[in-house]
Amino acid sequence: MSRLLRRQALSIFRAALAAADPVDAVLRHLRSRDFSRFRHIYVVGAGKAGASMALAAERALGRRITAGLVNVKYGSIAKLRRIELNPCGHPLPDEPGVAGSTRIAEMAAHAGEGDLVLCLISGGASALLPLPAEPITLAEKQATTQLLLACGATIHEFNCVRKHLSRIKGGQLARLAAPATVESLLLSDVIGDDLDVIGSGPTAPDASTFAGALAILEKFALVKRVPASVRQRLERGAGGELPETPKPGDRLFRGVRNILVGNNRLALDAAAKCARALGFRTLVLSSEIQGETREIARMHAAIAREIVSTSRPVRAPACIITGGETTVTLRGDGLGGRNQEFVLAAALEIAGLHNVVVLSAGTDGSDGPTDAAGAIADGDTVRRNPDARRYLDRNDSYRYFQSLNDLVITGPTNTNVMDVRVILVQVQK
Repeated sequence: MSRLLRRQALSIFRAALAAADPVDAVLRHLRSRDFSRFRHIYVVGAGKAGASMALAAERALGRRITAGLVNVKYGSIAKLRRIELNPCGHPLPDEPGVAGSTRIAEMAAHAGEGDLVLCLISGGASALLPLPAEPITLAEKQATTQLLLACGATIHEFNCVRKHLSRIKGGQLARLAAPATVESLLLSDVIGDDLDVIGSGPTAPDASTFAGALAILEKFALVKRVPASVRQRLERGAGGELPETPKPGDRLFRGVRNILVGNNRLALDAAAKCARALGFRTLVLSSEIQGETREIARMHAAIAREIVSTSRPVRAPACIITGGETTVTLRGDGLGGRNQEFVLAAALEIAGLHNVVVLSAGTDGSDGPTDAAGAIADGDTVRRNPDARRYLDRNDSYRYFQSLNDLVITGPTNTNVMDVRVILVQVQK
């Protein structure tokens, strides 16, 4: 039964992936529009789904595209004729990312009145669109990124800081492109689908401030740990010595449209449809789960135990689906990601339960600095490798599940709408 449940959990996750296909999402929008009034069309952007979104733009617009450049994660490929893909680093920005961002900024600035700048933004764009504000260097931006990744900051907090260290984020790409028309197609990877947070909002009004970014560093005790140039820039900005990012109501956004073409909710709905077709009583609890990964895992495991013991909130055969994005506070020196850590923490909580399976995976196909999207476990997992607690304490979930051949490996999916978590509970025998 456990093997069947595992196969079913993987099928449910694959259904979520199919629904997050960025090619379909972009084509649906572009083919419903008339772009004949524009003199030139420049396609720019960044993100893990950048290759697929660019492919869709070429299919829809063809020779109407004057030029284009999209920063993508290493390994992302597509056969394109008019839009150049620029592979670069994620989650740590690198020199190719800076070079590509510089060219994107120049392309946007070159566009004039009567032109369209079509911006394709998906998850990962914040790291893939690095253009540090002077005098911050790339190395200093990388050091700050590493500190924020390790401290457990939410994506909203992370991106608030990044916007105020950049020349292109937080509405500043739209500022560069004015007076051209700007239209951004967004594939959301953030809780709540906030337009100014997706990819750090390069074409969206930014309500955050230098003072808010500085407060985030203070919250995580990072003020004295970040490079001096980062601290000084935020302090100068908070003191009014530097111009803020463009705010809601700014005239420059009159020619800007930010359009959401895909998100986590659509993926969860498709997963639920698949689960019901497989015969499970299914509940989609939330697409906005966030918080410390281990705590969220314990909560999900508690729901599984409740179904087993009381048939609440739904009677077996049951499927519980959630989405969103948790955070990991690094305590050890292991290898893993939030999805693998979630499953390892949950495995400890469901140990000994029969006919229960937990899966968590990222829709982008990569979880942390690993080649796995996530992992899968059942009530027998901890018996198969009793050192689960030691691996968890070291944040070494990747090697734990690698030892059991229980990693979920999809390869690059060319999409990103956050994570999908699936709990299956079959009738106990």
